[in-house]
Amino acid sequence: MGYAHEYADAVLHRGRVPMEPADFVPDWPDGPRRGKFYPGVESYTLPDGDDLADAPAWAGLLPRPGGGPSAADPAGPTGVPGGFTLPLLSAMLKDSYGLTGRRLGIQANSDLSGLPSYTHANWSRGTAGGGGLYPVGVYWASGPSGPLTPGIHYYDVQRHAVQRLLTGDVTARVREALGQDAPAEALETDQYLILGVKYWQTAFKYNSFGYHVVCTDVGTLVQTWRIWAAAHGLRTAPVLWFDEPRLNGLLGTVGEEEGVFAVVPLRWDGDGTVPRTAVADGPDPAVRHRDVERSRTVIAFPTVLAMHATTVAGAAERPAPRALAPAAARPVPAGGTRVPLPAPAFPEVPVRRVLRSRRSSFGRFDAADPVTPGQLSSVLAACAATSLGGEADPDGTLQQVRLYAFVNHVQDIAPGAYVYDPDAGDLALVVPGPQGAFLQENYFLANYNLEQAGVVLVPTVRTTAVLDAVGDRGYRLAVGTAGAVAQTFYLAASALSLGAGVALGFDNVSFVERLGLEGTAEAPLLIMPLGNERPGPADFRHEIA
Repeated sequence: MGYAHEYADAVLHRGRVPMEPADFVPDWPDGPRRGKFYPGVESYTLPDGDDLADAPAWAGLLPRPGGGPSAADPAGPTGVPGGFTLPLLSAMLKDSYGLTGRRLGIQANSDLSGLPSYTHANWSRGTAGGGGLYPVGVYWASGPSGPLTPGIHYYDVQRHAVQRLLTGDVTARVREALGQDAPAEALETDQYLILGVKYWQTAFKYNSFGYHVVCTDVGTLVQTWRIWAAAHGLRTAPVLWFDEPRLNGLLGTVGEEEGVFAVVPLRWDGDGTVPRTAVADGPDPAVRHRDVERSRTVIAFPTVLAMHATTVAGAAERPAPRALAPAAARPVPAGGTRVPLPAPAFPEVPVRRVLRSRRSSFGRFDAADPVTPGQLSSVLAACAATSLGGEADPDGTLQQVRLYAFVNHVQDIAPGAYVYDPDAGDLALVVPGPQGAFLQENYFLANYNLEQAGVVLVPTVRTTAVLDAVGDRGYRLAVGTAGAVAQTFYLAASALSLGAGVALGFDNVSFVERLGLEGTAEAPLLIMPLGNERPGPADFRHEIA
């Protein structure tokens, strides 16, 4: 067993045994930026994409024949071309990670007192971020088939622009870094989105737990792209195994400070021919511009460094396509007390509206207005169908997540803890009776009254089984899958006009004990309350996009 097993165990038990350094206190005034700052680089404003025909979100949320959102019809519900264009890519970036509004609502989160100050403003995005920190940097490596001068560009979320960091076509080197056994779609294009994670941007708050958080963040962003692309008749799938040090070299970043977590190939619109350039002899070119750090003091946490090292070792040793099969979610046994659910269905809500309205409820749930069985069924079906895809699950059909539902206030369903059976489309009772006291006793923060939520969903992933199947790098996949489920949950709730939240601060072991998961390798990684909110909330909201 590698170091990732130790880290997974520490994360699972951190509610009872604090992760080192246990006495760490964040230096909030000296925190890093929520993004990167490259002074003196060329910047190109991207088109808004607001004139694009919007697409219904259900096309990316509901399970579809052949493997969920990744199996989108190439023709597409909006009749878009067979590949990305600059307006489509720009719209996807803006809808997913770009700043779209400022929010200040009367709610129960602990940061509320600072938000009226402009310097502490809460700028909303379509994608959820752990602690609202958004540590993922998006780089666009563009070749000759693209609309810009070939090079490497960084997506500036504040200005919705790309900044050219390097001029020249390096996509042949990206392909080499991905390896000859990479998925065909990764080798037949010269357009790539490269996702880098700056560890300090999260570790300054979460210290050693920060590595877990950034894995979740990568999953939320990748899943937003999968849902957005599927709604527009396109497909995105991340590549997770590649020569990571070589890509760090191209980006001019230091691996111990910024890890490259995923590469997302883009099929570009055109005649299907991609100009191929040979890789010249000699060393790779590299970005010379450097991000200027805001923090005066940057701390390197040994646990984060160790997790980076163990997940980079063997990073180019790609697992076989069905390697994850032994780590699949356990099937729900037949029998027991069963509660049937209606067939899942989502309204015709545009995916952009769903993304723009996504937010956390932070204590605004109202038990007087229960969730309907149809709403619960739709959210459960969407979450259960979630898969990051990629080379370990190329069809997106392997079910990695098991979903438990702690029912508080759902019409015609008695309170209790249930497991969702996606094959039968129903709930199987695990623990009868009200669960509100248990939920609240094992939650660390004060920003949610979990008993007021209609239901609290708990996704589990067999994390250690994933590590046994594909090695330590699989930690990024396992926790990224949980992040993808969280993003699906948020967007499904938004499409149904329900309140939602996702939290990491709970006693994971208590849920293992409550649900009888000892010895199954199932790790409860998130709790996700869902419900209707109190009417007429006091809220300030200013759209900027």
